[in-house]
Amino acid sequence: MYFRDHLSGLVKAGDDGDSGSSMVCDMVCLQSHCHPFLSSFGPWFLRDRAQLMALLTYEAVEAAVKNRVEMKTRNYGQAVRVTQRDDRADSLHKVEPSLVANLYCNWTMPLTKEVQVEYLLRRLD
Repeated sequence: MYFRDHLSGLVKAGDDGDSGSSMVCDMVCLQSHCHPFLSSFGPWFLRDRAQLMALLTYEAVEAAVKNRVEMKTRNYGQAVRVTQRDDRADSLHKVEPSLVANLYCNWTMPLTKEVQVEYLLRRLD
């Protein structure tokens, strides 16, 4: 009902290019959805770090987040030219977007999952 009736009347179809806000909203939704689900399991299941990590790992979601981070870096990480004579052709971006996306994918997301696993394990103590 929400998507069919309400959302279609509030927004235009398509991509508005504001990936940053979408990413923040996605994270809030995922946290509010996953936290009650995982914390409702019994202690016999929660003691297994590998199973908890597997529950927190969604490769399709992580790939989508990585793509979003790269797109946001491309949009907001561009080198600004102060003058028209400033024709630095060596780099269009301050930082290579794929580097930021890989850093996020290989460091930020795994570390976030490790913190979530640690939180759930300590909650049982």
